[in-house]
Amino acid sequence: MSTVVALEKEIKMQLDFLERFVPQRTLPVSKQKKAIFCGTGDSFASAQLAEVFSQFRARAHDPLDLIKNSKMLQGHDLYLISISGNTVSNIRLGKLAKRTVAITTNDANKLAKVCKKTILLKFDSTGITTAGSISFLASALACMSLVSRYEIRNASGIYRAAKSAARKISLGKKVYVLGNLQTMPIAMFCAAKLYETVGADTHYERIEQFSHMELFSARKGDTVILFDAKNPYNEKLSKTLKNYGLVTKRPYTKTRNLQEQILFFIFVSELIALYAAKKKEKRDCFFIEEKRLRNASSSMIY
Repeated sequence: MSTVVALEKEIKMQLDFLERFVPQRTLPVSKQKKAIFCGTGDSFASAQLAEVFSQFRARAHDPLDLIKNSKMLQGHDLYLISISGNTVSNIRLGKLAKRTVAITTNDANKLAKVCKKTILLKFDSTGITTAGSISFLASALACMSLVSRYEIRNASGIYRAAKSAARKISLGKKVYVLGNLQTMPIAMFCAAKLYETVGADTHYERIEQFSHMELFSARKGDTVILFDAKNPYNEKLSKTLKNYGLVTKRPYTKTRNLQEQILFFIFVSELIALYAAKKKEKRDCFFIEEKRLRNASSSMIY
């Protein structure tokens, strides 16, 4: 099975996963105020979702920042998120902190062994290394449910809407994915999927900040994707960018439930990347093909 086919299968497998998903027990407010969530790559997006959905009672930090400023750990519970459980920075941080919880897939991996407690992520996969989808969803929902009540009810309907929205998005030479308070972590996740699957020149930024900075690197024909609800500001931004010659897309879901909105944008992110890979008739994801880049990445991560 090719890695692009594996990606497609795992994206679809998320619907079965959502039917069986058991949320974590939500931490009391007093515990949330003492919680720090930490991860790398997709797991950092999960950490940021925990921060946002806790109303910023919990905090999300990069592991190297905490290693360099270990005093920030004092009096806090550290939640270390890693699918593999083998990320060197997380393991090093787990050894430094006193109150640690691993959020991972195996209680026998290196991270779990250095942490005091473990939250196991349980999901099916193809067993083939591919761009993360179901693994990210598992960690994201676990983190969100630790700080807020789980409220996703219509996963299949959201998935159908995401498929329809993603098929309408074509990618220019450069892609800019813009997010707001809740969706900024998903904008980062979307960029990661485009890096991994097709090696796209992708940038992610907050909606307001884009007009001050990244806009000046854009050229006619580039794609701007807005992950946000319809509002006057976004309508004006879309119109302004289109007048300049940028292809602007705003995937939209009718649900007002913030968690369901996040699920919608997760699905859209994965499907945009999948459809881009299919359009290029790729058999394998970009990060699989580029062995030297993958080796460089692994040498720093593991």
